Amino acid sequence: MRHVWITGAGRGIGASVALVFARQGAALSLSGRNLGTLKAQKLVLEKTCPGVKVHLSPMDLSNPQSVTEAHRSNQLAFGPVEVLINNAGQALSQPFAKTDLNLWQQMLSVNLTGTYLCIQAALPDLLLAGSQGKSARIVNIASTAGLKGYAYVSAYAAAKHGVIGLTRSLALELARKGVTVNAVCPGFTETDIVRDSIANIVSKTGQTEAQAREALVAHNPQKKMIQPDEVAQTVLWLCADAASSVNGQSIAVDGGETM
Repeated sequence: MRHVWITGAGRGIGASVALVFARQGAALSLSGRNLGTLKAQKLVLEKTCPGVKVHLSPMDLSNPQSVTEAHRSNQLAFGPVEVLINNAGQALSQPFAKTDLNLWQQMLSVNLTGTYLCIQAALPDLLLAGSQGKSARIVNIASTAGLKGYAYVSAYAAAKHGVIGLTRSLALELARKGVTVNAVCPGFTETDIVRDSIANIVSKTGQTEAQAREALVAHNPQKKMIQPDEVAQTVLWLCADAASSVNGQSIAVDGGETM
């Protein structure tokens, strides 16, 4: 039974990732800021996958001590972590001229430094698993904003580009240690983050919700929102034995937007 640690696991992509691993019989450590949301997700998993083992470790990604404590809690529950899914993130938009230092640092702290902190915490476990011949994995949920630029989200895009740089560098360091490191880069996905973006567009431009949604998917050749389960299935594949030679990659799930 693999021990999988998923951050931002209470909703959206993280919740979908938890579900696909639950169906595989994994032991799940779920982290997020909101304990109530995590508890609700645990109930969903227990109803959908009777017998699933779920541990909740609330965590503030911007607080190194909180990350350390969450990891220790996970170890006490299920032993060393074998798979780390860095999903937690936040997207706030402002024109660059209005992007103050607080916003800039917040985007870096949550999206990039938080990923770094979780990897630092779990790395000894992952190296142990790799040395034992297990399929140790790190999967970072980045974004197409890590592969290209988007207007009005310069801080977010900078952070996600950083996640991809971290992914590639760490993949090289760990290539012979039994641990693969990859990133998944979703396009606009049906999550709370995107729903908030749509509401923001509506309030600032006077567009209808349908018009705002159409604008977000305009650059996706398939002209549709990505579904969280599509991202989750990609993550699951990267963690399978069949993907053991896939390393240092940034896989876009975006309908062909960034090809």
